[in-house]
Amino acid sequence: MSKRKIIIEPVTRVEGHGKVTILLDENQQVTQARLHIVEFRGFERFIQGRPYWEIPVLVQRLCGICPVSHHLAAAKAMDGIVGVDELTPTAEKIRRLMHYGQMFQSHALHFFHLCSPDLLFGFDADVALRNVVGVIQKFPDLAVQGVMMRKYGQEIIQATAGKKIHGTGAIPGGVNKNLSIEERDALLKDIDQMIEWSRGALQIAKDYTFENLEELSDFGSFDSNHLSLIRKDGAMDFYHGDLRAINAEGDTIFDHVDYQSYFKYIAEEVRPWSYMKFPFIKTIGPENGWYRVGPLARINACDFIDTPEAEAARKEFMAVTDGKPNNLTMAYHWARMIEVLHSAEKIRDLLNDPDLQGTDLVVKGERREESVGLIEAPRGTLFHHYKVDENDQVTMANLIVSTTNNNTPMNLAVEGVAKKYLSGTEITEGLLNRVEVAIRAYDPCLSCATHAMGQMPLQIELRGADGELIDRRERN
Repeated sequence: MSKRKIIIEPVTRVEGHGKVTILLDENQQVTQARLHIVEFRGFERFIQGRPYWEIPVLVQRLCGICPVSHHLAAAKAMDGIVGVDELTPTAEKIRRLMHYGQMFQSHALHFFHLCSPDLLFGFDADVALRNVVGVIQKFPDLAVQGVMMRKYGQEIIQATAGKKIHGTGAIPGGVNKNLSIEERDALLKDIDQMIEWSRGALQIAKDYTFENLEELSDFGSFDSNHLSLIRKDGAMDFYHGDLRAINAEGDTIFDHVDYQSYFKYIAEEVRPWSYMKFPFIKTIGPENGWYRVGPLARINACDFIDTPEAEAARKEFMAVTDGKPNNLTMAYHWARMIEVLHSAEKIRDLLNDPDLQGTDLVVKGERREESVGLIEAPRGTLFHHYKVDENDQVTMANLIVSTTNNNTPMNLAVEGVAKKYLSGTEITEGLLNRVEVAIRAYDPCLSCATHAMGQMPLQIELRGADGELIDRRERN
């Protein structure tokens, strides 16, 4: 049977490069839709042979959007290599402040710059308007808020890591600087405004979800397992905790698992059409053991949030599904803005903590050969696993990046939206954009999962059932 293929390359308004291929049969019905990560990722290999103390600075070069996440995950793994299970209060709180600054700026970047054009203008809006420039023109106050919120998060990163991008603050066993009184006061000056803007962003995301609940329930949505770190008492914790996995009904798959033994619970497989791996829960298997990570999974999996405004927002979020996990793909945006507010609340609390001015920054222990560092990155659970030999050189590295964990869910979302909107109809740019909207809900960071090289123009080809080219468009 002859088929035609539609290619969306690259997927736009995401971090990194990828493409989507959609196959239609002679009756114009979608038979297959896939998200392809087309560039090769080599970090796990070329860091082998490097001294372990370089790793927290080296691996964050995976990405310029979320380097702090890789920096801290690697630093936590290297804490284990130098035999440290507990940091000094100053070191842990400096790292936490750095991480909350990262969550705050990354979520703000995604919401205001990447996904808000779809939410504010609609999926079918003129592509010349449906972008960040259009937001600036039509909603200048929102655009300024997005810029200023990201700027604030970056200033926190600079104060704690030394630089806004690719900092050096976290080292094996601790940190290399504290927060001065001057730095603290400069950040405290704007925190109330950041909290107020976070409330506004949360309101936008919540209202959008409620107003479009019927459509969104069938927009790339599906029942799924969810995985995240949780604190010992079940609270949401971005920086440290144990692993919890639940199914679509909220039943426990495993709970309070020490992430040093994650490989007993999580496995990975590869497929020929993507350079990104496909993780799954071992006890369930590759067919049904895939899971979601990130804001939606974290809200679903935790028992509570330990800041008052975000906890109130979480309860409202969970009330939509009567306390059961929310499996709406587009609810990621609402969950993400709850996390923005939570991050702002935590930043305020940490800035008022005198431990940040402490001078006891580093501890040491008995040297080890293997360690795992886990953290909740903006896009989800991030695994860093290393082995180091007696010469202090890395001999093995395995990274399961947040976007990698969401690989299967993103593909299912792409397939669901493609079949719903592209089958048996004239294919327009707005309909193709719906496929990208489903991907953008996950805020994928494809550069974390791959290493992109060269130019990536947008190319879309439309072919008839006989394979003949009907139309082709390209945007460099």
